[in-house]
Amino acid sequence: MARDTYAYRQVAVESREVRGRVEIRPVPGQAFSPELTVQCSRRLSDLEVYPLGSRFLLLAKLTDRLGGPPFLYAYHGDADVPMTPAEVKKFLGEFKRGRI
Repeated sequence: MARDTYAYRQVAVESREVRGRVEIRPVPGQAFSPELTVQCSRRLSDLEVYPLGSRFLLLAKLTDRLGGPPFLYAYHGDADVPMTPAEVKKFLGEFKRGRI
């Protein structure tokens, strides 16, 4: 079954240390809360590949699993798209949205 491309949105995310673990979370200043967890490729949280604080552009959708807490889901097979601080600032400036 093909992915529903209309359900996915571009989201800027970053790697952060949360309770001793490296997690991927949305960058503050966009539609999604920075507290939402992001389920994506483990490569993005691998410190041997990308340093802590690296930022990426993902195609993700808001979902939940059988009524559980909401999270962002990005397909693990998508290409890694690292972002520079200038690219993140430009992205956030173009896509000013309210929180979800």
